[in-house]
Amino acid sequence: MENDVTNITLLDEDGNEVDFEVITKLDIEENEYVIVAPKDDSDNSEAVVLRIDIDEDGNDILYTVEDEDEFNMVSEAYEALFPDGELN
Repeated sequence: MENDVTNITLLDEDGNEVDFEVITKLDIEENEYVIVAPKDDSDNSEAVVLRIDIDEDGNDILYTVEDEDEFNMVSEAYEALFPDGELN
């Protein structure tokens, strides 16, 4: 994923498009992650951690990080970079 991407559109579980703001991109170990938050934050939704993988055609594929250890690793890296909760 390019470093200058500031917004992405993803599909929710019902197939509806949802716009997200990219908060930051992190390279941890050999993986890339992106932390995003819904642009329409009317219900105070929390940020989402996504792992970036590449498919066989070279396209970015985003996966929700559901593994607790992996999520904690990304959260700790984010907090180390932004200790006061300030956004990138």
